[in-house]
Amino acid sequence: MNLPNKITIFRVCMIPFFLIFMLIPEIPGGNYIAAVLFVVAAISDAVDGHIARKNHLVTNFGKFMDPLADKLLVCSALICFVESGLMPSWIVILIIGREFIISGFRLVASDKGVVIAASYWGKFKTTFQIIMCVLLIVHLPYAWFHVLEQILIYLSLVLTLISLADYVVKNRHVLKEEEK
Repeated sequence: MNLPNKITIFRVCMIPFFLIFMLIPEIPGGNYIAAVLFVVAAISDAVDGHIARKNHLVTNFGKFMDPLADKLLVCSALICFVESGLMPSWIVILIIGREFIISGFRLVASDKGVVIAASYWGKFKTTFQIIMCVLLIVHLPYAWFHVLEQILIYLSLVLTLISLADYVVKNRHVLKEEEK
């Protein structure tokens, strides 16, 4: 197993620890530890992708597991935010729904031999979701901080919907039935 794949597995293994520190409020400073784990996991995503591309270590396992690890991490955080009352469930449903739709598109495209690369909108969405998640995990008790959290929640939602529309419009040909 190559280094990028080991980093991806490490990221998946961090998720249960992230959840423990996120969901057990009796742990002193648990939210800060959860934030560090989340940031390390998010950075590891960029690192493993960079190493894989730079050193020609891209594997089928990595192509499958890397995006799955990212979705597991972000979706875990989003569900924790609903549990703790930091985020409304309807927003989380829309964000997670987008991930299912894009994954489905990629699956159908892959079956047809088409690779759907990440778009700029998708990258902006991911960046703002990560920033939003870190702020919600830390959740400082200041009014201005709560306003910033709300701005990032709705900005992440808007970017999620824009990136979904962008993927669907640019890749609608993938869903067309082939003529026999």
